[in-house]
Amino acid sequence: TYGDWSSDVCSSDLSRDGQRVATASQDQTAQVWDASTGSLISGPLKHSNSVTMVAFSPDGQRVATSSLDKSVQIWDAASGNLLAELTGHGRRVRAAAFSPDSSRIATASNDQSARLWDAATGSPIAVLTGHKDWVRSASFNRDGSRLVTASEDSTARVWDGRSGTEIAVLAGHSGYVVSAAFSQDGSRIVTASYDRTDRKSTRLNS
Repeated sequence: TYGDWSSDVCSSDLSRDGQRVATASQDQTAQVWDASTGSLISGPLKHSNSVTMVAFSPDGQRVATSSLDKSVQIWDAASGNLLAELTGHGRRVRAAAFSPDSSRIATASNDQSARLWDAATGSPIAVLTGHKDWVRSASFNRDGSRLVTASEDSTARVWDGRSGTEIAVLAGHSGYVVSAAFSQDGSRIVTASYDRTDRKSTRLNS
């Protein structure tokens, strides 16, 4: 058991080496724990509203937290020092994901957009517009060249993972699309929806 909260825990993530666990809570904090002992390593990592998601960078050196306070914050995973704050979304941020090389972060928001950021500096790279409702998730493919977003407008969209240019719209669901993910080889995407179905895309062009 990691910690004792008075508020719900919204998200957790395990570092790639399996040594640390990060947790996010409605108490407006995230924390990093030793996976073996449950002892606190760093935290609390504080926002001004509920923390909706927490994610380790693939290299394990940083933690990203997204919040209802409309921001994403990047922290040093060992010390808990704040490294960068990503601001610009107009409404709550639902998700944040590092690219496989840890150089970029994609964020998804209720403002109907996703955004790409430089993970080292927090500088914006691109605003991904086109969705007509809340964006629920964002996920990179294995080499970071593509990004897929899922939205309550019943679609998923595929973007260039470096420039943010739109590549394809995946339509066909009749309900909210709440998540989307690439296959290991990056050639296919699976989506999950409130219409009680999941769908697999046809092969994507390389």
